[in-house]
Amino acid sequence: MTGYIFLLLAGIAAGTLSGVVGTGGSIVLMPILVYQFGPQQAVPIMAIAAVLGNIGKAVAWWREVDWRAFWAYAVLGVPGAALGARTLLVLPPAVVEVVLGGFFLLMIPGRRWMQARDIRIRYWQMAVIGGLIGYLSGIVLSTGPLSIPAFLAIGLTKGALISTEAAASLALMISK
Repeated sequence: MTGYIFLLLAGIAAGTLSGVVGTGGSIVLMPILVYQFGPQQAVPIMAIAAVLGNIGKAVAWWREVDWRAFWAYAVLGVPGAALGARTLLVLPPAVVEVVLGGFFLLMIPGRRWMQARDIRIRYWQMAVIGGLIGYLSGIVLSTGPLSIPAFLAIGLTKGALISTEAAASLALMISK
């Protein structure tokens, strides 16, 4: 029972963080879910939480969605996510644990490296990034800390950033 209360409080904190920053909820929740339920159960539980969170962000900022950036990201991101999900199905559970752990350890320094360079990208580059991040999201579930810098690099800010990234992430999740 105590574990579920802690999970509820962590979920509220993660939702608040994700709503304000646009990402980060999975970084808070995934380790707790893996500890509580194991990696095979944690991934679908986190997927449901991520879908609901992204629906909320996309609806709240619907008028701000940059559809050109959305489609640039989704055109290769959607098939990439489907391919990544197929890859996840054939990986042994021990490999999934190592990949999840390694990914979450490297994600924060990777994001900081990207932000420090103030990189600007074009729409065709966004499509390539969408494909790569889509594939990763099929395996590790959540890649918001990587996709947010991509949407920043295409020039989105504030509501457009949060809503467009949420809508694009939702498209990738549906393809999985």
